[in-house]
Formats: sequence, structure tokens, C-alpha cells
Amino acid sequence: MEVIWIYAGEDGESRIERVEIPLEPSGVGLVSRLEQATGVLFRDTRADLRLGYHNAPRRQFVINMGGETEIAVGDGSSVRVPDGGIIFAEDVTGRGHITRSLGAACRTVCIEMPDSFDITKWRTSLPGAGSA
Repeated sequence: MEVIWIYAGEDGESRIERVEIPLEPSGVGLVSRLEQATGVLFRDTRADLRLGYHNAPRRQFVINMGGETEIAVGDGSSVRVPDGGIIFAEDVTGRGHITRSLGAACRTVCIEMPDSFDITKWRTSLPGAGSA
């Protein structure tokens, strides 16, 4: 299961990378390992949402439950996050990223993760985001 990871590089610019959550067979299909979370937030955003450079308010998974968004970072790369797409936003420092709704309001679930959570354990050789 793919996650779009947004993080701040050493130069303060946000980066986009794709990581893959490993799934293993279970009685219901495929499942990931259970991770501990610290909070959950539900959000509806406007169809005309255009946020200039901003930081993630916390280290969080953002799961698009409806609608589509685009995330752009300082090096000019961007990624579309479709309905059902998953982001892990942790660019809580630096310049941040730009977020735009693409044509419709978006409904998202935000899951705050503790400092102990390390997404790099899921890093694979997947290509960078570019303009996906």
C-alpha cells in the first residue's frame, strides 16, 4: 500500500517520496503491522482550497476519503493525491508545501503519529514522486 511521504530536507525545503507499507497475509486478506497513534481528526475542506506554503501542523497520516488534492514543494515537484490516497506529512519545519483541492471538496482523516514512529522503516526502491 503506497504512502506519499512529505518531509523537510536538511536545507529546509520539503521533499516528496513514495514509500510502501508492507502487508502480510491474514484471515481477512492483507494487513499491515499495528502502529500506535496519538490522535485522530476528521476534516472537510472547501473545493476552492488553495494553501500557500505551510507546514504540516503535526506528524500525521492524511487519508483522502473523498476528493482529490495536489501537493507541491519548493523544487517544483508535485503529486496528485487521489480519492483513497494516503499522505504522511511530517514537514513540520522549513518552508513547507502547497496544498490545492482539485475540483471538489475533500474529506480527510488525519491520524497523528508519535515521535517514535519512523516511516523510513518502510523505504523501498520506489521512484520519487515527480509530477504524478
